[in-house]
Amino acid sequence: MTGTSGGRLGTAIGFPRIDKGGHRPVGGEVRRIGPDERTPGAQTPGMVRQEAIATAGMWAGLARTDPGVVSGWHHHGDYESAIYVLSGALRMEFGAGGAEVLDAGPGDFVYVARGAIHRESNPGDGALDIVVVRSGSGEPVVNVDGTA
Repeated sequence: MTGTSGGRLGTAIGFPRIDKGGHRPVGGEVRRIGPDERTPGAQTPGMVRQEAIATAGMWAGLARTDPGVVSGWHHHGDYESAIYVLSGALRMEFGAGGAEVLDAGPGDFVYVARGAIHRESNPGDGALDIVVVRSGSGEPVVNVDGTA
């Protein structure tokens, strides 16, 4: 899609990529982040995260889990998360001892509360790809040894 100048809509010129705190400030601008601009996000064993946007109050990116893989236990500190399943099968274990299980598939949204210890797995035959948006502050990923 192009505007009257022939350029891509939403492309900001002179946008600072990363500030001193490691965040990509968005400010009042509108910005398109292309696939080549994503960077590796904080990692949890079994998952590959790509960061698209990180500000003082929000994190957004993609995550992939290969078939049959189970991630490590983790939480997202003071962030609450919204997950959209693009493809594959998502299984989320959480709660005391990981006893609660939630399954989701393409087109489903999943909400994860602040500090909720969980792990994702992919019980399907194809790659699990999700879009993740987090709202909060602090470290977006905290890896832990297990559930409470």
